[in-house]
Amino acid sequence: MKNEGLKILVLGSGGREHTLAKICSQSPKVDQVLVAPGNGGISKEFETCSVAIEDNESIVHLAQDLKVDLVVVGPEVPLCNGAVDALQDNGILAYGPSQAGARLEGSKAYTKDFLAKYNIPTAAYGNFHEVGPALDYLDTCTLPVVVKASGLAAGKGVLICLSKKDAEDAIYEMLSGESFGESGREIVIEEYLEGEETSLHLICSGESFVSLPMSQDHKKVGEGDQGPNTGGMGAYAPTNLVTESMLDGFLESIVKPTLSGLKSEGVDFRGTLYVGLMLTKQGPKVLEFNVRFGDPETQVILPLLEDDLIPLLLKSARGEKLPTNVKFTQESSMIVVLTSAGYPNSYPTGEVISLPDSIPVGSEIIYAGIKVNEHGNIVSAGGRVIGAVGTGESLEKARGNAYSLCGQIEFKSKYYRKDIGFREFSRT
Repeated sequence: MKNEGLKILVLGSGGREHTLAKICSQSPKVDQVLVAPGNGGISKEFETCSVAIEDNESIVHLAQDLKVDLVVVGPEVPLCNGAVDALQDNGILAYGPSQAGARLEGSKAYTKDFLAKYNIPTAAYGNFHEVGPALDYLDTCTLPVVVKASGLAAGKGVLICLSKKDAEDAIYEMLSGESFGESGREIVIEEYLEGEETSLHLICSGESFVSLPMSQDHKKVGEGDQGPNTGGMGAYAPTNLVTESMLDGFLESIVKPTLSGLKSEGVDFRGTLYVGLMLTKQGPKVLEFNVRFGDPETQVILPLLEDDLIPLLLKSARGEKLPTNVKFTQESSMIVVLTSAGYPNSYPTGEVISLPDSIPVGSEIIYAGIKVNEHGNIVSAGGRVIGAVGTGESLEKARGNAYSLCGQIEFKSKYYRKDIGFREFSRT
């Protein structure tokens, strides 16, 4: 099979996909990287192609027309829709899990049952389709309680309810379809876990896997981790919250049982497994699984990879055994996400963005919610607009590089958190 002179298609339109395209393009095995559909910023660096990422037939036709050697599927929606199955069925190599594997992200209820079946530590829970049984279960819970839409909700379908009334309102609104449409027609009511969160990313091929540097992201919109959840306001890697022996424990108690359990369920899991963990006094517990690289964690994890990413993606896509030793740099990386004020609720768009003439060494701009207007200017087109990435020999240096870049990017409603990594710095 072809291993050189590769043409890669990255599927998606956000900061994660911009990062994947950048990293893939650095491989000596790659001749060309294309992104579909991409965004206005990405189009300034890579050739972009129009595609409906919810439509498997359109994805297959595009990959065939472009004669690509590998499709790297970025977002969760096409994965949960079976895009990888459709591509592989048509003889096109694709990185990512099958639709069966993607259920780990597509259905929180399925995942909770899976975790319970294979004795993988997680919060106590109940799954519900109807209001009555959900309210009865709520009566047995200790507050606060977590109410989750079972389906995909763009990272916003998790509500921490401090009062019984808040929980009741969440139950009614989700199950009625008012809050999250069909994604909330089934809900999970879950024990609230106390501790610190961290994210573990793995590239998997069956029961073979490579673990990537541990990261911590900031989902709350406000400083001090206050306010509503977002898709992510910033992240950093690695974190000293997790020691090497702790990571070994995660792999033994969580990752290996998960991949073994999937195999016994008839799922040959290939692609990225993202394990969201809460480190509690009782030990690590799984908060969630995602089946793709996180956003914005990808932007800080992949730059720390010293080895070539492409051979890992190819081996995973082909179902081949992954190497046991992968090299990472000794640096740290941080991303600060610049959003439009008002996000994750209503926010303005179409604001012209001013960028520095040159990007300082140790910094990088990642384009997310961006388009190009009729005058050729890049303008805001989403809640999360741009990522300012800093890399350095220490996390402090990485933070300095990231925030220095934040100050050189301007648009009218620019908002960003000033405290990314604050927990890490409080530990040092």
